[in-house]
Amino acid sequence: MFALPEPLSAAKSWLDTALSFFYPNVCQFCSDESATKQEGFIGANCRAQLKLIQPPFCEKCGLPYEGQITTSFQCSNCRELELQFSKARSAALADAMLLDIIHRYKYSRALWFEPFLAGLLINAATPGLLSEQWDLIVPVPLHSLKRTEREFNQAERLARQLSDAAQISLECRLLRRVHSTRTQTSLSRRERIENVRKAFALFPGTRLNGQRIVLVDDVLTTGATTSACAKVLLDGGAADVCVWTVARGGFNPSGV
Repeated sequence: MFALPEPLSAAKSWLDTALSFFYPNVCQFCSDESATKQEGFIGANCRAQLKLIQPPFCEKCGLPYEGQITTSFQCSNCRELELQFSKARSAALADAMLLDIIHRYKYSRALWFEPFLAGLLINAATPGLLSEQWDLIVPVPLHSLKRTEREFNQAERLARQLSDAAQISLECRLLRRVHSTRTQTSLSRRERIENVRKAFALFPGTRLNGQRIVLVDDVLTTGATTSACAKVLLDGGAADVCVWTVARGGFNPSGV
């Protein structure tokens, strides 16, 4: 194993000690149990509360269902929409705890949560990706104004870690966001679709040649954003587009 030179090793030890003073090994969600930097500062008890997604779920968007369903099916959302990706899957349900962690990660620069979030994505997505033939991992892009405001794109950071784990090339200069859209949170399903319909484009001069692409984002709700991205990629020459996200949100279509 490669060993750091003694001065660098000492500096790293000092840095780790300093960081532990500002970021003690305590769960940053409940503050009641220990959690390390490598764990993303989320403790074992909080991890145990996560609702990891298991079958049965919609074969198109991955929305999970309770009960005994032994045949493949599509949910009502997918039956009513023309989603452009072939399938979408997520690691866990977007409950209050997971959404709070994601919001703090991307809006408050709580980057210490990244190992936890990336770990959820990697553990759920990597086995399937390794057994299939995918050519590129592409993060859902932010508009330049939002990226400047946040100083990073959470989807890109998570996609980079999945790329390393699955050994699938990461491509961040393929898809771009050309319009700064309203946040999707308060919009109805139809409003979400219209909001992002023309929001994405390929970089100028880019053309795909039958590549199979994995789109990565933090949360999937109706699939409007990732479907808009998938349409641009397919129109640009991709053979297939699937989606992986950390969290799967529920959606009440009553406002449609």
